[in-house]
Amino acid sequence: MIDYENEVKADGFSLIIGIDEAGRGPLAGPVVAAAVALKSNNFLSVIRDSKKISPLQRDKAFDEIYQNAYVGVGIVPETIIDQINILEATFLAMNNAVKELETKLPLSTKEQEGFSEKVCLLIDGNSFKSSVPYVFKTVVKGDSKVLSIACASIIAKVTRDRIMCEYDKDFPVYGFKKHKGYPTVEHKQALREHGPSRIHRRSFRY
Repeated sequence: MIDYENEVKADGFSLIIGIDEAGRGPLAGPVVAAAVALKSNNFLSVIRDSKKISPLQRDKAFDEIYQNAYVGVGIVPETIIDQINILEATFLAMNNAVKELETKLPLSTKEQEGFSEKVCLLIDGNSFKSSVPYVFKTVVKGDSKVLSIACASIIAKVTRDRIMCEYDKDFPVYGFKKHKGYPTVEHKQALREHGPSRIHRRSFRY
């Protein structure tokens, strides 16, 4: 996975930021994006796309990533998703994640001459709308090709899963702890019986 980032660094970029999201498809809750810039590649565990590892492995990797990387998270709630649509909300979450990551970087790094020209964002997927002053590249299936994107995938998913587990305490009839808001048979049945909660996306079809 690190080979892809080394190729980007060979083009003159010194700071690589991987970006991914979780929560575009659910019927409820926020969309969450994470931005990750690795300090070290010497992870004890094998980092894979968050969909391919167990919840226990994800939790371990989550802590490990925070110890070995600069991390930013962007969270856009369902109310904003309904206002601007899920794609725009995803872009907003990604940009906010990058902006939060910027606050974690050492001042000496940010004050380097031409700093913004040395940063490259690697985004999972095939589209991105940027509001930050950096070069970006989209990478289809980037969470299985680029280490920093795989790490961002894990941070985004674990963060969102934990949010939905908290919501499960407030809205137990929907089963958010189990399906995290995705359109499962169980979730759709609960919607038919109870109607939408305040965290359901009104712009989505149930």
